[in-house]
Amino acid sequence: MDHKSSFELLVATVLSAQTTDVLVNKVTPHLFAAYPDARALAGAEPAEVGALLRRLGMGMFNQKARNVVGLARGLVERHGGEVPRTLAELVELPGVGRKTANVVLGVAFGAPEGVVVDTHVQRLSQRLGWTKSDKPEQIERDLMALFPKRDWDMLSHTLIFHGRRICFARKPACGGCGINDACPSAFHAENVGRKAPRSPRRGGTQA
Repeated sequence: MDHKSSFELLVATVLSAQTTDVLVNKVTPHLFAAYPDARALAGAEPAEVGALLRRLGMGMFNQKARNVVGLARGLVERHGGEVPRTLAELVELPGVGRKTANVVLGVAFGAPEGVVVDTHVQRLSQRLGWTKSDKPEQIERDLMALFPKRDWDMLSHTLIFHGRRICFARKPACGGCGINDACPSAFHAENVGRKAPRSPRRGGTQA
């Protein structure tokens, strides 16, 4: 995501939940032009911020506006307007979970306290045989045990990049994958790391 500071990265990452990075990158320039730092955003009304976030759609912009205004106020009240550098402090801010906190710690400060586990990381970790879990918290622990801390940030970026371009959820391009000789799921990965399809509802009969 496009950003010029740790504050912009934090806000953009919170906004990216259930939204594409492309859409977030279209919205944030207008947001940061109006509210360039935590103190400016902390003084805003959520409704005003929500008006700038409408392009995020799906009815999420109002809640996201409340989250980013709330986190800005938390930054000002508890951290002098600066983004804290620990996971424990970051996850206390509205809208900030462990994944968001580790994105900021890794990208902005080069000091992640864990591995970012999104849908791509989850899927590829299962296909590569690095975890048997489908729970992000356990997947993160499994990856942290397999890889040294210095690799945690780049590991998530590499898996996300590969998941977006080769190892798709549907019809993964195993033939064009440079590690298909080492992947235990190669050429039969379609249903590995994906949620099972819902069973069709049985239709009732009317009397």
